[in-house]
Amino acid sequence: MPAGWLLALLTVVLGGLVVVAAGRGAYPISASNVASILLYKAGLAEGGFEPQQLGVLWSIRLPRVMLGVGVGALLGAAGATLQGLFRNPLADPGLIGISSGAALCVALAIVFGDLWWPELSHTLGLALLPAAAFSGGVLATLLVYRIGRTSLGVSVAAMLLAGIAMNAIALALIGVSSYVATDEQLRNLTFWNLGSLASASWPVVGVVFAGGVVALAGMWRLRTGLNAMALGEPEARHLGIAVERLKAMAIIFSALGVGVAVAFCGIIGFLGLVAPHCIRLVAGPDVRIVLPGAALLGAVLTVGADLVARTAIAPAEMPIGVLTALVGAPFFLFLLLRAKARMFEG
Repeated sequence: MPAGWLLALLTVVLGGLVVVAAGRGAYPISASNVASILLYKAGLAEGGFEPQQLGVLWSIRLPRVMLGVGVGALLGAAGATLQGLFRNPLADPGLIGISSGAALCVALAIVFGDLWWPELSHTLGLALLPAAAFSGGVLATLLVYRIGRTSLGVSVAAMLLAGIAMNAIALALIGVSSYVATDEQLRNLTFWNLGSLASASWPVVGVVFAGGVVALAGMWRLRTGLNAMALGEPEARHLGIAVERLKAMAIIFSALGVGVAVAFCGIIGFLGLVAPHCIRLVAGPDVRIVLPGAALLGAVLTVGADLVARTAIAPAEMPIGVLTALVGAPFFLFLLLRAKARMFEG
């Protein structure tokens, strides 16, 4: 499929899914009424809907859907960037410790926040967990990057191994935090680790989109260098690419994107793995197509998964991270088995 048609198709699918997801839920709103409310808010139409529908859609449903769009786009684009950097389709934002670092700081804030930082906890209030998640993701990434840096530059292999070690350490410390947590703290920690868009509000959407624009713009500027990296680091240097700067920028902008997404929604795994790989299978390895395609597909998958999570067992809600893991983990095994078969065939 031509790249332009693929991106246009994903955009149309995302737009349609946004309208459907905004209308579905415990209080259903027809697609025509959703369109009427959006036109009314844009100043292009008057009335045609009930006031309660306006309140539900604009204050509850639409912020959640738009948060899903932003989070999915950031996770998909970060996955595409890291896969291009590591030249490995199995790479994922969680691979270098971004998600685990965020999860660890959130666990510490939930369990020990009032004990260790009572003034900070009271000052930040509801912003404590997002601030902890973002800080933990960035710090973990910088630590992994520092460990991987050598006198000859940044070693990708060393970074991957450091990321595995970071994930193991974070998992162990989260286990310790869970062991000493109260019942209420344990419920909050479990809910956050499983991922959810329930914290959505227009201010949250504004923060995610503001940080997301910076992260996506930064990753898009790296497209030429990432394409050159597909040939190998020596070849990329011969083409005039500042490889070490490219690695640093890719790590920083990926950490920013994933940190912002994880800060408000918890751990939503495997989107950064599935979305870019699916685009690469259809449109080829060109980062100029894979990056926006992965962002759009990531948004589609997140909004779709959240729609299922809200409606499958209504009025209860399923954690969105469970759904993405149910799809992403088998997909990861499929990629692993295919890579193994290719290795033995070669």
